[in-house]
Amino acid sequence: MLAGLDPDQRTAVTAPAGPVCILAGAGTGKTRAVTHRIAYRTMSGEISPRHVLAVTFTARAAAEMRARLGALGAGGVQARTFHAAALRQVRYFAPRLLDGRRMPELMESKARMVGLAAAKAGVRTDRAAARDLAGEIEWAKSSLVEPGEYAVAAAKALREPPYEPARVAEVFAAYEQLKRRQGVIDFEDLLRAAVWGIEEHQDVADQIRAQYRHFVVDEYQDVNPLQQRLLDAWLGGRDDLTVVGDASQTIYSFTGATSAYLIDFPRQRRGAVVVRLVRDYRSTPQVVGLANAVIRQARGTEAKLRLELVGQRPSGPEPELKIFPDEHSEAVAVARRCRELIAAGTPASEIAVLFRTNAQSETYEEALADAEVPYVVRGAERFFERAEVRQAMVALRAAVRSIPGETPLVEAVVEALAATGWNRQQPPPGGAAREQWEALAALVALAEEYAASPEILPIGEAGRVQRDISLAAFNDELIRRAEQQHAPTVSGVTLASLHSAKGLEWDAVFLAGLADGTLPTTYAKTAEQLEEERRLLYVGVTRARQLLWLSYGQSRAPGGRTRRPCRFLPQLTKGGATESRTVEPGRKPDRRRPQVSLCRICGATLLAGADRKLGRCPTCPSDLDEDLHERLQVWRAVTAAELKVPAYVVFTDATLVAVAERRPTEPAQLLAIAGIGPRKLGQYGDAVFALVAGASPDDLAQKNFEN
Repeated sequence: MLAGLDPDQRTAVTAPAGPVCILAGAGTGKTRAVTHRIAYRTMSGEISPRHVLAVTFTARAAAEMRARLGALGAGGVQARTFHAAALRQVRYFAPRLLDGRRMPELMESKARMVGLAAAKAGVRTDRAAARDLAGEIEWAKSSLVEPGEYAVAAAKALREPPYEPARVAEVFAAYEQLKRRQGVIDFEDLLRAAVWGIEEHQDVADQIRAQYRHFVVDEYQDVNPLQQRLLDAWLGGRDDLTVVGDASQTIYSFTGATSAYLIDFPRQRRGAVVVRLVRDYRSTPQVVGLANAVIRQARGTEAKLRLELVGQRPSGPEPELKIFPDEHSEAVAVARRCRELIAAGTPASEIAVLFRTNAQSETYEEALADAEVPYVVRGAERFFERAEVRQAMVALRAAVRSIPGETPLVEAVVEALAATGWNRQQPPPGGAAREQWEALAALVALAEEYAASPEILPIGEAGRVQRDISLAAFNDELIRRAEQQHAPTVSGVTLASLHSAKGLEWDAVFLAGLADGTLPTTYAKTAEQLEEERRLLYVGVTRARQLLWLSYGQSRAPGGRTRRPCRFLPQLTKGGATESRTVEPGRKPDRRRPQVSLCRICGATLLAGADRKLGRCPTCPSDLDEDLHERLQVWRAVTAAELKVPAYVVFTDATLVAVAERRPTEPAQLLAIAGIGPRKLGQYGDAVFALVAGASPDDLAQKNFEN
C-alpha cells in the first residue's frame, strides 16, 4: 500500500487518526494519497470501509474514487457528493422525520420557479435575469442567509445582484413561499433538511454517526457554509476527518464557496497534522515553472497556503507566448496549430482550448470548423445554439426590412440588437445576464470584422468583385457559420471555459484571449476579485501536461482599440524563465511602444531575438534553401579568414539561416533581417545578393581577385 508513494504522500497515508489537512497542489497525486490512506487504514484493521464517508464535489470524482478504492481492496467505502449523500440520508429518514408523509419532490433547476416568484413580487425578468436571481438565491442559501437578511449580507459580500438588493430579497421570499405551496425543494433545502434531521433528532444523529465514523472531504477549498454545517453535523464533535485542498485553486467564491475552512483548519482543529504535496507528476518542469511564476505574485488570505510546485516529469517544450493583431487571427493560428498536433499524432481529445467566458467560444468554433478540426464544447451550449443568439439572428433577419439598406453594417447590427433590449454601452450586472450581453457583443464584433475585411472574391474569368457587406449578406454569413458548427462530433478538441476545465487535464492546452479586460474581467474590481482571476489563470496553466500555448489578440477586431496582455502573465524570457519589469527609483517607466515583429508564416508577434531574426516562430515550418545555406557558410568562412575575425563577426549562424530562408534580393529585404544594419549592408550586401542569385563562393573570390 505504501509502495510507489513519495515521502510526502507516505506521510499523508500513514498519518494517525484525527484531523489531517492535505494541502495538495495541482497534479501532485492527491486522489492517490487519499485513496491509499483509506485503504491503508482499512487493511491495517484500524477502520472498516463501511464506516467511511468520502465526500467529493462532482459525481465523476466520486466514481473515480470508488473505482480506485475498489482496485486497492477497499470496496464498500461510500464516496459521494454532498448532495448525493444528503439525498440518500433524507430519503431514508423521511418517513420518520415527516410522520409518514412523502418526501417533497426535488427540483432540478431554480430558474422557472424564480421566474414565477419574480412575477409575483412585481419584478420583470427575462431568462438571463431569472438565472441571475436564481444564482443570488443559491448564494444566499448556501451562505445560510435568510430572505430578510439578504440585503445586508449582499452588501457585506460586495455582491452585484441583477436588481436592487431589496427587490432580490422580495423575490427570494416569494420563491420560498411558492416552493412550500407547491411541495417541492431545491438542492440547498436538501442539505438543510439533512442538517435539521441530525441537529433536531437525536435518534437520527445517533444512527448516522454510528454508520459514518471517518470522513474525507476533497476540494475542501470549495466548501460553502451550508456544506460545512452538514459536515459538522455528521462529525458530531468527533475529529477523524481528512480534508484535501489547494487554496490557489479557489475559483468559486461567487457561488458562496470559501477557502476559509481550509485556511483555518489547523487553528480550528487542535493537533491537526498538515501535509504538503508539492511534487507535480502531471506537467513538465516548464509548465510547472510558469504556474509557480503566476501564483508567486498572489496576495491575500489564500496566498498564505501557496505551494511552490516541483516538476517531476522529463523536460518538455517551453510555454509559447503568442501575440496576434486581433482575435480572429489568434483563433485561426490556434486552429492551425491544433491541426498540426493532430496530424503529428496527438489525439484530438488530448487538446483543449480554454478561455475566460463562454461567449468567447464562437471565434474558436468557427476557426476549428474552417480548419476541419473536430471539437466539442464542454459545460456550455455551442455559440449559435444559445437562446439569445438564436433570438438575435431572428431580429437581424427582421431588420433587413426595417433598416435602410444604406446603413453601415455595424450600425445596422447594433440597431437591430437594440430592438431586443441589448445596450452596447451598458453591460448588465449578474453573471448570466452579462454572459448573454457578451454573446451579443460577439455578434457585433463579427460584424466589425466582416465589414473591415471585404474580401475580393474570384467570379470566374469575368473578373473580380468586392464582397457584399450588407446586413442581408451578413445574415447569410451567420447562417453559414451556424450550419458548419452544427456538424456532429464524437471526439474532438475540447472548448471550455476556465471554470469548466477545473479538475481536468490534457496533453496540449491553449489558453486563449489572455487580454486585460477579459482576464482579469473588467468586472473584477476589488483586490479579492482580482486575486480570484489570478487563480483562474493558475488553474488554466496547470491543466497542461506537455504543451502550453498562451495568446491574445491586440484588438477584438481588425483596427480596433489596442489591448494590454493579461497583467498576471510574467514576462517570458528565453529558456522559459520569468522576469519582472522594474523601474529605477525616481525614473518614469518607458511607455514607448516596442517595435513589433510578426511571424511571416502565422502572423504571431515574435518576442525572442532569434525568432525576430528568422522572421518566424520556432514551431512554424522552415523554408530553408539548403544549397544557398551551404554556399553562405563557405563564403562566410573565406571572408572571415581574409578579415582575420571570427566567423560570427561577419554573420551569426542565425543570420545565415534567416538569409537562406528569406532569400533577399534587394537592400530593404536584407535590412529587414534583425541584426543587419546599413554598415553590414554596405560591407556584404552585394555578395549576399550574388549568392542568392546563384553565384558560388568561388565566383565571388574570382571577382574580388579581378577587382
